Amino acid sequence: MFDDRSPIYRQIAEQIKTDILNGVLRADEQVMSTNQYAAFYRINPATAAKAFQQLVEEKILYKRRGIGMFVSPTARDMLLAQRRERFFTDVVDPMVAEAKVIGIPLADIITRIEQAARSDEEKAKSGHADEDER
Repeated sequence: MFDDRSPIYRQIAEQIKTDILNGVLRADEQVMSTNQYAAFYRINPATAAKAFQQLVEEKILYKRRGIGMFVSPTARDMLLAQRRERFFTDVVDPMVAEAKVIGIPLADIITRIEQAARSDEEKAKSGHADEDER
């Protein structure tokens, strides 16, 4: 599950965020305790605790004293907003800047995006989306 690219606590936090975005973890649902998490993934409990503390500070999780950690009711919306903003910053803004440099009009970019979206919708309707992913 873990790789060497970033600290394990960050990878834990990102996995929990992904689980929230994908609906695996829902609002007000309890998450594993730090000790359960540490035992399950065979990591130091302090590492799991650091990830959970980060998520509490980000208001993704909240603590119920004596009970455990739970997904914040606003976590999914906050995460979606963050990912959308990151998408524009990391993908769209550089694409627009590159298009300007090489002389592609904004209208051409929009047309291409709309064509790609229609193509994906048509594949999904016809049941061929699975074949393209193989």
